Amino acid sequence: MARMLRHMRPRPKDLFSERAKYERDARLEKRTDTLDTEDLILNMGPQHPSTHGVLRLKVKTDGEVVKEVIPYLGYLHRGIEKNCEQKEYLQFFPIVDRADYLSSMFNNMICTQAIENLMDVEVPDRAQWIRVAVMELNRIASHLLWFGTFLLDLGALTPFFYALRDREDLMDILELASGARLLYNYIRPGGVRSDVNPAFIKKSHEFVKKFPGYIDEYEELVTGNAIFVERVTGVGVISKERAVARALSGPMLRGSGVNWDLRKNEPYGAYPKFKFDVAVEDGCDVMARYKVRMMEMRQSTRIIKQALDGLPEGEYTAKVPAILKPKAGVTYARIESPRGELGAYLVSDGTKKPVRFHLRAPSFVNLAAIDEMGRGHMIADLVAILGSVDIVLGDVDR
Repeated sequence: MARMLRHMRPRPKDLFSERAKYERDARLEKRTDTLDTEDLILNMGPQHPSTHGVLRLKVKTDGEVVKEVIPYLGYLHRGIEKNCEQKEYLQFFPIVDRADYLSSMFNNMICTQAIENLMDVEVPDRAQWIRVAVMELNRIASHLLWFGTFLLDLGALTPFFYALRDREDLMDILELASGARLLYNYIRPGGVRSDVNPAFIKKSHEFVKKFPGYIDEYEELVTGNAIFVERVTGVGVISKERAVARALSGPMLRGSGVNWDLRKNEPYGAYPKFKFDVAVEDGCDVMARYKVRMMEMRQSTRIIKQALDGLPEGEYTAKVPAILKPKAGVTYARIESPRGELGAYLVSDGTKKPVRFHLRAPSFVNLAAIDEMGRGHMIADLVAILGSVDIVLGDVDR
């Protein structure tokens, strides 16, 4: 037994020899207030359900302090735009659905608007109002998933379940209109693919009646929570001037105090007929962007209620040819998606296929500001900053 004990772990008093203690004391004497340290390069990710392998943040740190953030993209590129250029106009709607897959109603709308710009077609009022209703329902659904995953990034589990509970109602409602729960392929040139049914109207009315109370629950659970407030206030600041210079849009821009919403500033469709307020916050930080999205959900509820109450009678689509051949020309259409300005650049030569098709994706543009927002913060703050941008990688790598 004694021989065995000699081969066991050294006793505590033997851990530091006299020489080791001397060298340690010498190092401590040389230490000054400003340490001569080397920067560390970290590859961060994932902090979001859709960043597994498709977004790499190369982070330069000095200890826990972030000095530089370089987003590396391109891992998810699927050639959506080039695929569309090989298809007839109606054939590329299901493809574009898969760009920003959390708000595919807006993908449908931007393609439709670009095509309609080059066509002589008058969209019926009923179709315009249905478009507004389904887009605002989709906006809330997108914001709810952001709300749940953002709080999950920060370590809060309960809000995720609240958000998915309420989002399920929206998925059911949008399924009644389009037959799908995620990729809708619903808004088409001339109107919408099919008319809304009484069940859609009934369930939508029920949702807008109870949803403001749900938002109150979110606010009570999260907005005033001391831990959450401490975690996001003053973090990821980007000033009004820098937000404009970087061409940010959506909640990223309005969270920096810029009152710009395409539904108000450059109205399209039936939006001029609806009363709603633009959500703007002056904080310029993660908290401001959070508040903007919470307010937007309330305003979207107002819009949906107006659309349901005043839904005009009539046709749900105009008569358009089975094979679309927009006149030759160039157009750029843009709308306000949940993430910001979603644009479509379209070049037509008068045939059944586009010459050039390009999407202006808000997630791609907004993500470029993460370096400016992240510098000087702690590594843990970078998780909150990335979550506040609300990226969809399908919208980044098209």
